[in-house]
Parts: sequence; structure tokens; C-alpha cells
Amino acid sequence: MIKIQTSSHRHSHLMICHLGWEAPRSDLQRSLGPNPLLSRRSSSSSSRPFTPTAFLLLLSLLIILGVFLPWADMPDFLFSSNSNTSSQYSKWRDYTLAQAASFVAKNGTVIVCAVSHPYLPFLNNWLISIARQKHQDKVLVIAEDYATLFKVNQRWPGHAVLVPPAPDSQTAHKFGSQGFFNFTSRRPRHLLHILELGYNVMYNDVDMVWLADPFPYLQGSHDVYFTDDMAAVKPLNHSHDLPPPGKKGRPYICSCMIFLRPTSGAKLVMKKWIEELQSQPWSKAKKANDQPGFNWALNKTAGEVDLYLLPQAAFPTGGLYFKNKTWVQETKGMHVIIHNNYITGFEKKIKRFHDFGLWLVDDHALESPLGRL
Repeated sequence: MIKIQTSSHRHSHLMICHLGWEAPRSDLQRSLGPNPLLSRRSSSSSSRPFTPTAFLLLLSLLIILGVFLPWADMPDFLFSSNSNTSSQYSKWRDYTLAQAASFVAKNGTVIVCAVSHPYLPFLNNWLISIARQKHQDKVLVIAEDYATLFKVNQRWPGHAVLVPPAPDSQTAHKFGSQGFFNFTSRRPRHLLHILELGYNVMYNDVDMVWLADPFPYLQGSHDVYFTDDMAAVKPLNHSHDLPPPGKKGRPYICSCMIFLRPTSGAKLVMKKWIEELQSQPWSKAKKANDQPGFNWALNKTAGEVDLYLLPQAAFPTGGLYFKNKTWVQETKGMHVIIHNNYITGFEKKIKRFHDFGLWLVDDHALESPLGRL
């Protein structure tokens, strides 16, 4: 069993130890040029005295280093021995999903996201919103590349795990690509594993923002809770049953916000989801993602599983929240989790969050357990 230890902040005085004295002295000698007062002495650099000017320049350099370098985002290996760094990397490489879930679970519940390195700013934004609702301690980041695994555990030890093999992080963030399909298709396996460990699990995409605590809305003891991805306005007292199939023969449920209890019904849905993804793999002609498979799984198990559609006013899709100002005003104060979907591209998502006052990392990064990345 791996012991989780909280890392301490870096101290500025360590920088001086690692920088040493040789490089600053040689730079000063070059900048000062030949000194006529020293020309009669030996040409050996070891015999040259420290002039007042050189001393003042060195003192100024040390002051600058002491002020600015503590704020720089310097890698950990500058502050620790190679053996210590290798030991930390090895520890997190060997960290298992079972160990991670046991560490973060609170009241039998884990909040999970899956993140590749390009999405770290969105992870931080999402974490700030969760921290405001006091649920950050139960968050588990499933890292989809080693850079993310080490970065998160460096800042927040024990809250990230990588389930090998890691997908290609260079393609995993491009919607519609095979890399994106491979990335998202791992999701039901992760969730099923956590269910089999006996935990409730909430899954979120990290392009979401919590405006309120969602747990009071997870009423009853249903197997699977989910949100509608359709932008059509529903009545406030709409049914909580699985919506009827659409034109493609399946409903349009979002796979980006799911809550599961560790029941046989929830496990059945996850297994069926995995089967659907295996039977409908990605191809150039049909650039699939994981969501249709989730909907087929829900549709095919609806008679065997206790399903619950969460209220639209509290969990609106991005196609409704960001595009229907009238509805937003009519349901003001009811919104719980906002999903920044119905749009693709990092810059476009960030701009939209900015426009709606939901991009929190610029001014509130210190509220995140990761701090400022």
C-alpha cells in the first residue's frame, strides 16, 4: 500500500544552493573586462581579488534571484536528488485505481474525471467550482498521460491515477478523432472498476462548472442518474424517466455527467456500454465517440435498470444554457452544473466561459487544490 504524503512548498533559499557561484563569477568577469589595477598580478583567475564593483553586481544578482525565482514554475527535479525524483515517479506509476479510490472516497463516494495534459486549465477551472461546494476532497483525476499524472500528484498527492496503457495524448483532445474515441471509450471501464470496488461514483467532463451542490438532487436509490443533451425546453416538472428514442433509434443522453450506485443495474449498464463501443468502433467514415454507445446501453437495459433523468433546469446542456437567454432568466437560481458543450475548440470554450463569467482560473486559481498551473 502506498502512503500518501503532502508535498511542501518550495523555499527560495534552495535556489542559491543549486545555482552555485561559478557561473555568476565568470559572467561578471566578462562584463567587467580587463582591469588595469590587476594587470600586474598573476593572470590566474584564482588569484584575482573580488573588486567592490563585482561584489555589488553579485549582491544585486542574488537579490533578483531571491525575489523572482520563488515565483517561477521550476520543475521538482531542481529541488530534489535524482534518486528522490525517480522514487516519486515510480510510486505514482505503480499507484492503482483501487488505492486511489480508497484514498479519495468520502462517505463511499468518488467524483471522477478523465484528463489529458491539454485540458489541465479546464481541470483547474472545474476544481475551483467544486471546491466552492466543499466536495474537492473526494475528486479523483484519472490521468490519461504521465505528464498529467505527475503534475497533479506533485501539487495534490494521491488525487491522480493512470490506468495503463496511456492513450496517445497528442490526439486525445481532438473531437471526432480516433484518439478522442480511444480516450473516451476507456471511461466505462474506469467507472465499472470503481463500482466493483463498492463505491458510488460521479463522472464529470472537466468543461463543466458547478454553481451549486449537485448531491441533494441525487434523491432516491436509483441505479443510474444522467442528464438530457437536447436543447429543447422541458417543463419544470418533466418526467424523470429515460426519454423516448430520437430519429436514430436511441435517446440523446449526455455521457458527460453521470452518477452511479454500486448496484447490479449500474454495472449492467457499464458492461453494455463497453459492448456497444466494441461493436461500433471508430472509422474514418463514421467518426464515433462514446456517447451513442452510452445511449444504446441505456435503451437496451431500460427494462432491467432503475434509471433517473436529472432535472433540466438544474443540469442544462450547453445548447440550452448558452443559447437561450429567455430560459436562463426564467430558471435563474435553479442552475447547478453547467456544461460547456455544443461547441468545440479550447479557445472557443474558454472565450464562452469568459463571456458568461465562468472562467475562474485567472482570478481564483488559489481556490483550486492544484493552485496556479
